Amino acid sequence: MQMTLWGTRGSVAAPGPETTRYGGNTSCVSVEGTEGTLLVLDAGTGIRRFMATIPEEIWRVDILLTHLHLDHIQGLGFFGPLRHPGYEVHIWGPASTTLTLRERLSRYFSPPLFPVYMRDMTSALILHEVAEDTFTIGEFTITSALVGHWDPTVGYRIESSGKTLTYLPDHEPSLGTKGFAVESNWISGFALAQGADLLIHDAQYTAEEYKTRMGWGHSSIPDAFQFAALAKPKHLVPFHHDPTHSDDELDYLFEQQMQSTKPAFKVTPAAEGAVFEIC
Repeated sequence: MQMTLWGTRGSVAAPGPETTRYGGNTSCVSVEGTEGTLLVLDAGTGIRRFMATIPEEIWRVDILLTHLHLDHIQGLGFFGPLRHPGYEVHIWGPASTTLTLRERLSRYFSPPLFPVYMRDMTSALILHEVAEDTFTIGEFTITSALVGHWDPTVGYRIESSGKTLTYLPDHEPSLGTKGFAVESNWISGFALAQGADLLIHDAQYTAEEYKTRMGWGHSSIPDAFQFAALAKPKHLVPFHHDPTHSDDELDYLFEQQMQSTKPAFKVTPAAEGAVFEIC
């Protein structure tokens, strides 16, 4: 499978000269299988650039939402295939305890937040509610599970031809523990990430910032590395960079972390436009 990063920031888009290398768009990742199946992980502002790259022969796109915070759905209304009758668009994501996925998304697809209602989208639009599930899309087998983050939030484990990608963009695995739980089955997201070929994981805060943001639903950079050390992926991609962290700051933070921990796995901090072949 081939994975491309279209948006790597968290919380709010952060365009500007100080964010050109890592990127200023919010969460969006595309995954293309060897048989042509196309997945989109989250629909932040990065989905607009991805849209221009969809091959002409593609008629179905599956969008897997981890949760419905604005930085993960803000680009959805600008996703052209939703307004094109030739496309079949499947949106997968969590409901809440009181509202269906359609009802939750309809809050975004309505004035004053957005001028066009969901019912006016002309594509064939199919919604799927997910929580603790395993399902198949084309050649991909996908496992979803609820993870530690505000509001119903899921992570995804995507498998094809014996290779695995795990996507945990908003995740606080150390919440409520002194560091991490001793038993791995008590660690949020562990089963999704264990032994993955590539792990995309929340790394929003510095260790110092996390002291005043504990419980906000995000990982510090050290916690992201510690989680990976326990889950043992082959490759870690720290993701969901804080909008206040410039490219130069991120360079420094990840260089310091690498020097202090010397991880046994490969590390590539997420940068907009980066392409990964998982084979």
